[in-house]
Amino acid sequence: MVAKFLKKYPEVQGWRKMRDWYRQLKNSMRAVGKAFSSGGKGKEQRVKQAVRYYLSKARALQNKLERSEEDLPTGDIMDVLIHLEMDRYMELLDKHIDLLERRVLKGEVIPHDEKVFSIFEGYTEWIKKGKLHPNVELGKKLSITTDQYNLIVDYRIMENQSDVEMVKPIAEELISRYNIRSWSFDKGFWNKENKALLEGHVEKVVMPKKGKCNKLEQAEEDHRNFKLLRNKHSAVESNINELECRGMDRCPDRGYMHFKRYIGLSVAAYNLRRIGQELIEIRRKQDLAEREFRVAA
Repeated sequence: MVAKFLKKYPEVQGWRKMRDWYRQLKNSMRAVGKAFSSGGKGKEQRVKQAVRYYLSKARALQNKLERSEEDLPTGDIMDVLIHLEMDRYMELLDKHIDLLERRVLKGEVIPHDEKVFSIFEGYTEWIKKGKLHPNVELGKKLSITTDQYNLIVDYRIMENQSDVEMVKPIAEELISRYNIRSWSFDKGFWNKENKALLEGHVEKVVMPKKGKCNKLEQAEEDHRNFKLLRNKHSAVESNINELECRGMDRCPDRGYMHFKRYIGLSVAAYNLRRIGQELIEIRRKQDLAEREFRVAA
């Protein structure tokens, strides 16, 4: 933000060493990362020393920004917008200084809702952290429901929600619109209340239980009809993969409203392509039948 002011107003004083500020902070950040990733004796002490130095540089930058902010010009509306963005980044700087000090130097466990996973797209959630590929996954979860023709009939962006919490709102919406004979889910959607709700409206509910089944539940899941319907559920995985391959794995638009619009357009494009494929197949069969009729005639 300061660089934008300097580009527009070269006469602004006090930021002659801006590149040096950037270099020192970047080197300090890398030193902290190296201290965390390395092992050996005295690792904890080395980490804390690196973090203290990093925080001292960050606080020095914070103080300089607070002192010089009033001297930065406000000649037009663009300058005002840059000031507002600068204030937002300064708040984030203060927040992360506090988080790093509490987490490393004071040994606190930071509550999940205090963590920020993207300073550019604040709605980003931490989806996955583990040892399997991908070991870290950030973004937003999306729940989709497809029909027997592999068309997406419902999609929902999950707002810090688990799979279990999505069953009731989806069921209330779709049961009122469709006559559903069978409905299959992943294991993550299972609980007693969800299954009981669906069984009151759907003839066959395929919802594998999480954990160990009792004899009655095991008999239900071993039934041939249950297995056949559950095997059909694998088509959803290919639908999800198709969405990802056609650009839905990464959103190029900025802002949450644009993100939601991008998701909606992606789903619409997916359905249009599926319908188009079916129309092409119908036309191909018609042309083939006409050719065979002419040959026979």
